[in-house]
Amino acid sequence: MRKLIATVFNYSLDGLLADEGTDFWDFCFGIPENSRPDDPAHLDFLRGAYAHVMGRSAYEGIKAGMTTATDHPFSPILTDGRKIVFSRTLQTADWTNTTIASGDTAAEVEKLRDGDGYVVVWGGVRLWRSLLQLDLVDELWVSLYPYLAGEGTRLFDGTPRSYGLELISSTASAGGIVELRYRRRR
Repeated sequence: MRKLIATVFNYSLDGLLADEGTDFWDFCFGIPENSRPDDPAHLDFLRGAYAHVMGRSAYEGIKAGMTTATDHPFSPILTDGRKIVFSRTLQTADWTNTTIASGDTAAEVEKLRDGDGYVVVWGGVRLWRSLLQLDLVDELWVSLYPYLAGEGTRLFDGTPRSYGLELISSTASAGGIVELRYRRRR
């Protein structure tokens, strides 16, 4: 059975996501390791995913970025990779290798789990929250930035009251970003 790995990036020490147009957004994308990622292990991780899952808003934003910045290290990985967009409003997806999942979220995820390997969930917030509420996330990978944002979106609002996690690893980068990897306790 494939694991569902939710990747939460651009997350501040005070628990906020970097919303576009904020100082925190500028800070995140001003760090070279974030704007020009080159960690071979991370790139291999993305290449090895069975599929890349996104909500509609995340899909539209990532697609816009990766189809115009074709020299970005993620661009060929995501363009060539299988993408699943969870949306009840998106009618067509014109980015190559993209399928729209508009049915029941739990049923759609169970179809994705059939096989070996892992599926990477890129976001957005509503999709992450939905997957957490349905207890479908097997691992949660959080990139914690050395920043107090003060403004932004709270990721974990509306998630279950009790959600035990087990630390798999924690690694700090030279730029001060701490990569936290947790496994869902079952």
